Amino acid sequence: MDNAQENAIELHGDEEIVEVIDLDETEPGPEDLADVLDDVDFEEDPGNADDEGWETDNEMEADQDDSELTFSSHKGSVFCVSLDPATNTMAVTGGEDDKAYVWRVSDGEVLFECTGHKDSVTCALFSHDSSLVATGDMSGMIKVWKVETKEEIWSFEVGDLEWLEWHPCAPVLLAGTDDGNMWMWKVPAGDCKTFQSAACQATSGKVLPDGKRAVVGYEDGSVRVWDLKQGNAVHVIKGQDGHQGALTCLACNKDGSLVLTGSVDGGAKLINTITGKVLGAFTVDGIAKGSKDGEEETNSVESVGFCNILPLIAVAYLDGTLAIYDLSTQILRHRCQDEAGIVHLQWEESSSVVSTCSLDGALRLWDGRSGNMVSEYRGHTAEILDFTINREGTMAVTASGDNQAKVFCLQRPDR
Repeated sequence: MDNAQENAIELHGDEEIVEVIDLDETEPGPEDLADVLDDVDFEEDPGNADDEGWETDNEMEADQDDSELTFSSHKGSVFCVSLDPATNTMAVTGGEDDKAYVWRVSDGEVLFECTGHKDSVTCALFSHDSSLVATGDMSGMIKVWKVETKEEIWSFEVGDLEWLEWHPCAPVLLAGTDDGNMWMWKVPAGDCKTFQSAACQATSGKVLPDGKRAVVGYEDGSVRVWDLKQGNAVHVIKGQDGHQGALTCLACNKDGSLVLTGSVDGGAKLINTITGKVLGAFTVDGIAKGSKDGEEETNSVESVGFCNILPLIAVAYLDGTLAIYDLSTQILRHRCQDEAGIVHLQWEESSSVVSTCSLDGALRLWDGRSGNMVSEYRGHTAEILDFTINREGTMAVTASGDNQAKVFCLQRPDR
């Protein structure tokens, strides 16, 4: 979880490989997996479906509410949201109430409830084909639910959970934990392998589009590119090449050849995943903040991303700066200023529009070509902690510290 989220909600050498799942050229089957560890317990207690707890925008008490629908089943801050990739019709949200809900974005109806967690649910996401939902809480309890039957089909407990991600083309789940391990499971068989590194948090992770590699960032500022089949870290970026503070975020371009990393040190780095070379380092001058002790306090990078249709990248900062760089020249093209600290950014799938959510509870859309703000959406009464946009760029779903998730219809003159 990044700095902006922590500030808003006050959440609390050589590589050694134990074992690794064998991922073949396409989707891995059970016969391709390496040795199976001891069986894990499978809990089959389905969540209770509940279609109550949502309200339309005309029932809101906020001064301005631009949303189409408000989902208010959660009884605490909503920390994460994801859309199902197959149809973009279902959302899953996780919250401070130790629950996750899978619900329909068209009318807010709860399809099922993900229960049994022991701590705040900070990770919730659909598998590549939308058939499964994974939910993970801060204490490290991870559960997988089958969407069709609305039942829990698998669970596993690790150390304090930092991130969770599905493989892009197989029912394989990866997670990073506080002790520095990356875990990988075949679901629901439960075959489990770990990738061990230095004893510091595995703060962020991303499976590359080829499905054969994963990039993981660590608390010590290092970045590792893991080969999921061979089980070794093919590249380790550290020291002067790495960051000087904990990784907060990372993103890859469409073909996975490039990774952009962000850190609490106030910098972003562009890394070639094939060679492991750092191709560029990005910092915005004049954004360092002075602390009360007179020491310089670095402005943390909170989110990064690649534009799919133009050679542009975006870097978002805790002070509200959105920096847009030309990827080929690495020159700063635009420096946009949000009204509050930016928590997350996302480029639209097939346009030059990048969206940001902020600690002031607003969702803003920016034109990456001009640097101008295209539109602004309000309705939350607390900070937005996460958001996602559908493939067409016509809808955004937000998660907020006001205990609500909202659906916004995104309209622009060029549509």
